[in-house]
Amino acid sequence: MFYYFSQWLMETVQGSAWEGTFSSLRLFGYVTFRSAGAAVTALVLSWWLGPKVIEGLKRLKFGQTYKDKAEEAGVSHSRPFDKTGTPTMGGALIVLVLNLTTMLWAEWNTLVQLTMLSVIVLAVLGFFDDWAKITKQSSAGTTEAVKLLAQFGVATFIALYLWRLPHTSRLITDIMVPFYKFPIATGAVVIGIMVTVLAIVCSSNAVNLTDGLDGLAIGCTVIVTSVLLVATYIAGDRVLSARLLIPHVAGASELTVFCAALIGAGLGFLWFNCFPARVFMGDTGSLPLGGALGIVAVLSHQPFLLVIAGGIFVIEAGSVVIQRGWFKYTRWRFGEGRRVFLMAPLHHHFEKKGWLESQVVMRFYIICILFAVLALSTLKIR
Repeated sequence: MFYYFSQWLMETVQGSAWEGTFSSLRLFGYVTFRSAGAAVTALVLSWWLGPKVIEGLKRLKFGQTYKDKAEEAGVSHSRPFDKTGTPTMGGALIVLVLNLTTMLWAEWNTLVQLTMLSVIVLAVLGFFDDWAKITKQSSAGTTEAVKLLAQFGVATFIALYLWRLPHTSRLITDIMVPFYKFPIATGAVVIGIMVTVLAIVCSSNAVNLTDGLDGLAIGCTVIVTSVLLVATYIAGDRVLSARLLIPHVAGASELTVFCAALIGAGLGFLWFNCFPARVFMGDTGSLPLGGALGIVAVLSHQPFLLVIAGGIFVIEAGSVVIQRGWFKYTRWRFGEGRRVFLMAPLHHHFEKKGWLESQVVMRFYIICILFAVLALSTLKIR
């Protein structure tokens, strides 16, 4: 909105005595300036709206009225008070601020619109899941089949939409991998659609599984988004992308503004979600945030970069897959289910081993930063 208004105003005063006065509006044409503005705006909006949203959730009684799976298993979160009763669905604050800020600072091209729409759809899915948990007074929520069906539906729509558009079809048909400068496959429609769908669905669920400790999921999301911010800026800049031998994606630079808004909104939410949390994001936040990471990675033509940058999410999701798979296999093979970890996802395993909740979160942040640095190195090492 700011971009369009500034362009209109400069065109209006062009050739008049006011042209020099409004010449500074040229700054709105720079993605870097608008990205910085988006980050600051999202942060300030989150700080301003956060207390109001938290109080509103309390009045609506949208609180966690059940013990989470870790507490049910006897894990102590080392908090000064029980998590039961803490407002959930705080992800609505992130989604609201993210979309509003992006609308204010970004140019509304197809990539931005597609990303924002997908975030809203996944947020609605998460809202219904949180609502089911609250109304059923349990941690079950909606069934996994329903969530997966909705996620695969959104991801498949995005994949097919990108494939059908002439200027975005190569995002699907050309398969790019880190540390290699050329596509490893071209014209691979089926593989490309599968990669796109899995990137979005797996990312959405991985962030959801990581959201189990105060500040863990949102902090790691901010770190991973910082990597995608760099990737989208390079992909959207024809000169930089050519210099670094990275596929140029027209319009991807506007996703840099989206990423900046996500970083600002995430940091603002972390202010209230850090230990001890005053609000939880719930599935209302974790599902769309994870989906957003997957979508942006696909739209910047770097879906496999997310596997490295989001390594902590991969590990968390992998621990659940390994735990469930091994338990089912040993129950079938030996008649009694056995576990690889004390508890999954992995952050609960370390809590079982005696780590404090804040220790787990900070150490996971450190690992996440290391993965982010490794991911950034792939943009140069090719």
